[in-house]
Amino acid sequence: MTQTVIIDPVTRIEGHGKITIHLDEAGRVADAQFHATEFRGFEKFCEGRPFWEMPDLTSRICGICPVSHMLASAKAGDALLGVRIPEAAQKLRRVIHWAQIVQSHALNFFHLSAPDLILGMESDPAQRNVMGLMQTHPEVVRNGIRLRHVGQEIIRILGGKSVHPSFAVPGGVRSPLNPEALKSIQQLLPEAFDIVEQALDLLKERCGRLQEEIERYGDFPSLFVGLVTPEGGLEHYDGLLRVMDEEGEILEDGVPPERYGDLFAEAVEPWSYLKFPYYKPRGQDKGLYRVGPLARLNICGFAGTPRADRELRLFRRLSKAGKPVTGSFHYHYARLIEILFALEKIDETLRDPADLMRLPVLSQARVNERVGVGAIEAPRGTLFHEYHVDEHGLLRHVNLIVASGHNNLAMNRTIQQIARAYGNGTKISEGFLNRIEHGIRLYDPCLSCSTHVLAPGR
Repeated sequence: MTQTVIIDPVTRIEGHGKITIHLDEAGRVADAQFHATEFRGFEKFCEGRPFWEMPDLTSRICGICPVSHMLASAKAGDALLGVRIPEAAQKLRRVIHWAQIVQSHALNFFHLSAPDLILGMESDPAQRNVMGLMQTHPEVVRNGIRLRHVGQEIIRILGGKSVHPSFAVPGGVRSPLNPEALKSIQQLLPEAFDIVEQALDLLKERCGRLQEEIERYGDFPSLFVGLVTPEGGLEHYDGLLRVMDEEGEILEDGVPPERYGDLFAEAVEPWSYLKFPYYKPRGQDKGLYRVGPLARLNICGFAGTPRADRELRLFRRLSKAGKPVTGSFHYHYARLIEILFALEKIDETLRDPADLMRLPVLSQARVNERVGVGAIEAPRGTLFHEYHVDEHGLLRHVNLIVASGHNNLAMNRTIQQIARAYGNGTKISEGFLNRIEHGIRLYDPCLSCSTHVLAPGR
């Protein structure tokens, strides 16, 4: 008989999801599917609202990455106004976004993934969590709390709250930096640098024991997508779209984010509320791509900061013959490199504080364009906000392509690969199920961000 195995819920991720594993009559894995099971509908109920409200409204999509939605929304608002925001506002937006990168990546590595990496994929599930890790490796848990606190505290200092801050608005930001805030942020950085360096050492030591997982956890050819600077450097706040294939060939480069619709289309399936974007020129069947830390480090030519560039050179030794790193297990390493980069960029930006304290920080304008697109590299990958408004600035259409959506096809491919590697004809064990869950944790999905307007059938 055929058999269906369901993992519900998938644990240690943001939001609600489940996995269905289909076994054939011989007990071999025929298919595996990852379902986003919650429906948010943000694209639809935002219609009719003034676009000025959107940075605050869309930041409520998620409590883990509210800054990313706030900034993508504010950038879409900038485009509707047709303004170039003040230099101080752009730098302050960058600082709060780098802080978002730090806190979000720290949460995934230390609290969601470290129990697997340190205690083992098949360890006792009663202990394979952050509380169990606290008993055996308390310094790792404390470091995670401290590092995430650094990111959250910088967000609070700039935005007034560590979660759902009200800071970026169409045209700029609400307030400049002040000397007290500058000093408070600078005092946080030395400890954060120490923690991420320790985390890099820890991960490298653990990876030496996890070669089997590295080879089987989502290692497959795919495209890689993200934003880069005009010079091809690592970028999180702004930039141009680049698409690279598994051989390292650049297929698209220098594409303005507002033209994202020329490159990507979205499909839907009846078994998930999360959309399935794909690269148009290759079609839905062959247009699978990955975004996020792994993709960003593959597509960029350089990071642009000393410590991150040092680690990027080591990261690229993981690839074959200079090709992109295709193993999804290395998302863990990429996240730590991005934390290092974000801390260096915050430190670098704060060394010239005069620009951050200079008024104005807001450009004034009315609606000048009827369509605005805001794009940003959220912790989990490229995020698009597209708004269509009437002459009064009321929203007539909203489209959001969230980072976890971009990775949806890749997440499904990953769990299929893991399930077939560990589950064909063998007993379904707790360790087997957790390995498949870890395949999802690699991408750190944010399922509260699933936003499709139509509820698929069940």
